Amino acid sequence: MWDWIEANSVWLFIGSSFLLITLLAIRNRVQDIIVKAVPEERQKDMGRKIVVAFWAIEGMVLVLIVIAGVAMVLSTEGTAAMITTEMLQGWLLTHGIRILIILLMGGVLWYAWKKFLPPMIQRVMVRPVRGESREGMKKRADTIQGVFMGLGKILIILLISFMLLSELDIAIGPILAGFGIAGIAVGFGAQYLIRDLIAGIFILMENQYRVGDVVRVADTAGLVEEVNLRKTVLRDLDGIVHYIPNGEIKVASNFTRHFSRVNLNVSVSYGTDLDHAISVINRVGKELAEDENWKWRIKTVPQVLRVDNLSDSGIDIKILGDVKPIEQWNVMGELRLRLMKAFDAEGIEIPWPHTKVYFGNPPGTSEPQKH
Repeated sequence: MWDWIEANSVWLFIGSSFLLITLLAIRNRVQDIIVKAVPEERQKDMGRKIVVAFWAIEGMVLVLIVIAGVAMVLSTEGTAAMITTEMLQGWLLTHGIRILIILLMGGVLWYAWKKFLPPMIQRVMVRPVRGESREGMKKRADTIQGVFMGLGKILIILLISFMLLSELDIAIGPILAGFGIAGIAVGFGAQYLIRDLIAGIFILMENQYRVGDVVRVADTAGLVEEVNLRKTVLRDLDGIVHYIPNGEIKVASNFTRHFSRVNLNVSVSYGTDLDHAISVINRVGKELAEDENWKWRIKTVPQVLRVDNLSDSGIDIKILGDVKPIEQWNVMGELRLRLMKAFDAEGIEIPWPHTKVYFGNPPGTSEPQKH
């Protein structure tokens, strides 16, 4: 058995190292797929079992890597005869092992970054801030986490790439100089990218909006699906995804910061008893705020603020009330439904556009007007 391991030690080392890197890369994705496939009550237990299984498999692969490495050091025959022997083994013993170590280090760095950065950001950012809800702080933490994860991935790739080039005896200096010359050549074109990056930094620092907020930016409104240093991604009610460079954003309107507001106008006909209509509206708003299925969404009871307008067809009554972020549309829809039912029950007429036409006689007279 040992003779076989010694004869194939190089391939065992390469294959085991590649397998370990693959396991580290796919662990979370495989865990998510398997956990989602089982019933909800078993997901937590299944998640623990998958973690234990991966640790066991990775441990066995790591032991195999160590055994293959020892076999390579003790081997005097080299690798399989179908590939160049002493030269290939000598190169692998010098550069190959270092390259694999560098790749393993990159995998470990990425794993550690994914493992420790999210909990650290969550602990720091979810602390209560005056005027900000816990849900809002969590949105900000998730947004910043996504940005830092992307930056971390880029930095780790660059670091590992430069270390690999150095190990392969490729001079890094000329490459960096080439990047510098290219940067000067495209400097005028890159000014828009720099503008986007600077705008993105201020958006995150000032907490203008987060993933999960509903905003209007660059004359486009929608749900924020992604924010990074370069762009903001919105999805509107039609399901259309909009990619907006941060440098194009001059005004950002956040519909869901701290709280949202029911701002609703209800029209009644001119023959309506306004005191009665207002009491019905306030009663319906109070009933909605006390409903078990709706009260968690409502911060202040929707109530009549004022008679807002005397329009051509009816009298507009304004209703205001504060609700939890992003819940204003749900609450307004339910409030309209309940008001319609209450108005029908109370005999309150909702007006529709109409026009009165007089032929010769002005209103209030029975005889034709004399000229």
